[in-house]
Amino acid sequence: MSTNHKNSGSAHDRNNHSLLADCENCFGLCCVALPFAASSDFALDKDAGTPCQNLQPDFRCGIHMSLRQRGFRGCTVYDCFGAGQKVSQVTFNGHDWREAPGSAKQMFEVFPIIRQLHEMLWYLTEARTLKAARQIHGALSIALDETKRLTLLSPDSLMKLDVAAHRADINELLLHSSELVRVEVRRKQAEHPRDQKTHGRGADLIGANLKGADLRGANLRGAYLIAADLRGADLRMADLIGADFRDADIRGADLTGSIFLTQAQINAAKGDADTKLSPSLTRPSHWSTFQA
Repeated sequence: MSTNHKNSGSAHDRNNHSLLADCENCFGLCCVALPFAASSDFALDKDAGTPCQNLQPDFRCGIHMSLRQRGFRGCTVYDCFGAGQKVSQVTFNGHDWREAPGSAKQMFEVFPIIRQLHEMLWYLTEARTLKAARQIHGALSIALDETKRLTLLSPDSLMKLDVAAHRADINELLLHSSELVRVEVRRKQAEHPRDQKTHGRGADLIGANLKGADLRGANLRGAYLIAADLRGADLRMADLIGADFRDADIRGADLTGSIFLTQAQINAAKGDADTKLSPSLTRPSHWSTFQA
């Protein structure tokens, strides 16, 4: 599942390069450890722990430059948040699964655990940049340091880690951060109503017509926005953590200042030159294929 993260994420480093995928220092873990099924995102089936047929001996992808054209669109929107190189070079001290096959199974099982922890680090780092959430920056820093500590555990300790419990604690902080940011937006909307559309957490908006919608400060955490029409929509300060943007049409939409929006989500959507993004996000090259 080798992707062009080094190019797509270079502007989105949050001043922390360890959370950017570095495929040069990874043992192709996403191309081996993760399963995928034949679909519009993948051209074939692959079991977890089985190397993708496109993985080369040097752990690089043999069709990296033509993944979308060859039916592997899913690879281009995956992001390990730097977990690949952490597991390869730190957790397993640079010993790859080919030269040390006895560690392969554990390496593949540890990879998604580290990936979850790195994703939490990504969101916590962003939360600490939100001025409206400065009253809880201390708690965010403590959570960030603890999560970093967990990523340095031994493979055996990582296997015993209750990641779900830790994620629940982190989620509370992220939700609080989001509320602090969005409360001011909602206050202004109450003073100057403009037919705002509000949607709750995990909303089913698959294929929804939200063209031109005012979604400033909306809670779209975990929303299903698959193939939704968001052309020209205003998503400033909206909480988009975990929202599914696959094939969402965001041409001309304004996503500047959206909270917890990742490059992977942007890569999964359909945008154009008129889509407004925060400086920390990069306009995907494949957007040029989407016509108005």
